[in-house]
Amino acid sequence: MRIGILTHHYINNFGAFLQAYALCGAVAELYPDDEVEIINYINKRHFIINTLGWFRYYKNRESLESWMQKIRLPKTFGKARREDMKLSPLCLTVGDINKRNYDCIIVGSDEVWNYKDKKANQKVKFGYGLKCKKLIAYAPSVGKSDAGAELPDYVKEGVKKFDAVSARDSLTAELIEKSSGKKAARVLDPTFLYRFPKAELKSAKKPYILFYYCEHMPESIKNYILDYAKKHGFAVYGAGECDKVYTDITVNLSPFEWVEMFRNAEFVFTGTFHGAVFSILNKKQFMVYLTNPSRIKKVGALLEELNIGDRQLNEDFNIDNSSDIDYNAVYLKIEEQREKSIDYIRKSIG
Repeated sequence: MRIGILTHHYINNFGAFLQAYALCGAVAELYPDDEVEIINYINKRHFIINTLGWFRYYKNRESLESWMQKIRLPKTFGKARREDMKLSPLCLTVGDINKRNYDCIIVGSDEVWNYKDKKANQKVKFGYGLKCKKLIAYAPSVGKSDAGAELPDYVKEGVKKFDAVSARDSLTAELIEKSSGKKAARVLDPTFLYRFPKAELKSAKKPYILFYYCEHMPESIKNYILDYAKKHGFAVYGAGECDKVYTDITVNLSPFEWVEMFRNAEFVFTGTFHGAVFSILNKKQFMVYLTNPSRIKKVGALLEELNIGDRQLNEDFNIDNSSDIDYNAVYLKIEEQREKSIDYIRKSIG
């Protein structure tokens, strides 16, 4: 059997890479005698816009040296895709995908069903034009799309074509039910289903506090964290991001080096979904600062599901007085959901 995974694997983004890698690995473990690959279908517009975004220079945050590291990231991601992903030959059209004669195509994860994202949205992610024996959705996200709005016909008709549908958040589940009448299975993001190899870090040798994209964090909170780090002998790093206040430049990371940054952190501050996920996977104490509407919904749903919805950062935050996460309780829920997620994949593919 040939199984293909259709996702946003081509984006130069740590979460996008790792979710694709994990889903492919998890499915391959379940079907070791079959051919499992990521369909190397590239939305050229999405890829180009994303790549060009890494060349922006933010003078208030970035030094020339950190910017020079940052603009190398697309090349670093390209190397990682070639070396670490099981990719099909390049597919530029839906016809190219169909020529691969997949028995099963899995669409997901990531915001593959965000139909309002003009740069990323494509009908093929809703099954449009795909020919295979089984069409499955695993943990797609609609991002900030409004499930209550009038849905495009290709969304409504597309979701109905799927033999099995699942969602990683309540908003996506609502869209699935509204468009198709189907009740979506709730599953974990694929990064919870697979193990990631260890990598050696070139820097970050002393204990450190880690930041990962806390957009618009108030200066008062940021300065408090920096002062705390200085008083307690911690370095401060960014996981693949730039800021002049960080102890060293840790921008040009491979995806597995990025994971390692979370593995070794003393405390994490993040404003993204996968920043929260990898804090949880590595059993780190962490807080989230969320301003992006899509991330508020996605991260909020994840934290509530794991009964740790109190991780939102505010002006009164004090590291020494913050409550520790009981990871024994969290992992009981994760293991239960992991079993359900693996079972969904097994039953859906057959």
